[in-house]
Amino acid sequence: MKKILLLSLALMLSVVAVAQDKLNEGVLIAKQTMSSDNEQMNAQLQAMGDSQATTYFKDDKSRSETSSPMTGDMTIIVDGTEKQMLMLLDQGMGKKYMLQSFEPSEVDLKNVSVEKGDETKTVMGYECQQYFVKMKQNGQDVEMQMFTTEQISAFSHNTTAMGDKIDGYPLYFIMTINQMGANIVVTSEITEIKEESVSDDKLSLTPPEGYTKMEGM
Repeated sequence: MKKILLLSLALMLSVVAVAQDKLNEGVLIAKQTMSSDNEQMNAQLQAMGDSQATTYFKDDKSRSETSSPMTGDMTIIVDGTEKQMLMLLDQGMGKKYMLQSFEPSEVDLKNVSVEKGDETKTVMGYECQQYFVKMKQNGQDVEMQMFTTEQISAFSHNTTAMGDKIDGYPLYFIMTINQMGANIVVTSEITEIKEESVSDDKLSLTPPEGYTKMEGM
């Protein structure tokens, strides 16, 4: 009995140790849900159901893929060294891309307020630090509560507007957007972390064939 208990304890400690090793390459799977305090809008969001986001990452490069009836297929590739972001959109009416710098200006940063919270949250074995964010995005008020870990090197497009005010990759966040007098709440949580090799082709900032540049961008 004692040997079984010791073995169980050793296995638990080994799982924790593996989870806390810094991960520089792999795949993250996130579950995303949306709701609203507007009854009609909430009914539409609930009818669409939950969505899934898949993020491939290697060092400070990452590629996030999402698909939903509202946005169609959307891919965002970010390069933390080059400070460049490539967005690919396939909404059924043609394939479009946008390539631009994501480095926020001083004016942008003045519209962002970041406060480090007092709480931590364990997500998939990683201890994450709490942050509160308030910002304006396209004229709309956005509030976020994030829990981030520095044990994963992935670069998140959800934190680019905050400059260096937030450390780490968000494994869990709740975002509230006020749109036309209604609040839309987006919740995202990493539900699977896979340590595997990622092809450099997936992280290229070169727009793929078949995509045309968005007008005015």
